[in-house]
Amino acid sequence: MITKIYLLALVLILPIGALNAQTINPQQFNTTMAQPQPFLFTISTLNPSARGWSLNYSGGYGEHTVTPLGYDGVDQNIAVKGYLGNKFTLLTSIGVGLANNGSINSIEQAEVLRDFIGGNSSTGLRIGASLGFRREFNNDKVALSRLTATYEDLSWRLGANVRFEKAFDVDRDAFDVISSVGIHHQLAGQLYGGVEAVGQDLEGFWETDEAEGGARVLVGPSLNYVPVASRFSFTLCGGPIIYATHSVLAPNEYAVRELPLSNGFTMKFNVGFRL
Repeated sequence: MITKIYLLALVLILPIGALNAQTINPQQFNTTMAQPQPFLFTISTLNPSARGWSLNYSGGYGEHTVTPLGYDGVDQNIAVKGYLGNKFTLLTSIGVGLANNGSINSIEQAEVLRDFIGGNSSTGLRIGASLGFRREFNNDKVALSRLTATYEDLSWRLGANVRFEKAFDVDRDAFDVISSVGIHHQLAGQLYGGVEAVGQDLEGFWETDEAEGGARVLVGPSLNYVPVASRFSFTLCGGPIIYATHSVLAPNEYAVRELPLSNGFTMKFNVGFRL
């Protein structure tokens, strides 16, 4: 299984590296290069032009969906992202889930990311990895790690993640794999558009007893806008969510997942502010 996971990571990351042959004049930098998080599901290390601290508020609505906060309905999340030096990025977040039945619960997560390839220039390729920890709604503890790849210039942004999770609970999977890919192209001025895709619980493609219900896939349009000379940035993404496989086990209702336990729909937004 480990071999399959690393092959999956290479499939997602290597196409981004092929774009690194392009060159951009550094004098063409603008505020689009200084935003902390251009995608919603695909996390990246900080672009050297954006190294500082930012506050990010995100929320969404879903039908038959389980958001990163684990609720079908309205979700809200506040995150702080900042540069620690030596190519290290810190990302911390706290979320509140407002369930349709009126219950309220919280979740906390912290993650440290670092570039190991690139990261010296605001354009071009960056490849890194992370370690993190999450406390979930029912007090389950989850260790996580991800591989990250990002390519940016003034016309294109591409990002990819492969995230690995280990939940310390006997009713959860021994190992979870979640991936995402985002592509943005400059549409006009500071407006970028493209597609973001998420593959969740991908071990369901080769494990019939996947504990969270099976593999799920989201592919939807993504928009990003950074006003000229502004500290704000805005991102919107959403679309249909499809069960690609079905597990023979009933899903764990507390597992924190971006995608739902049945075919559904989700719409999410993020507002970032550079401090």
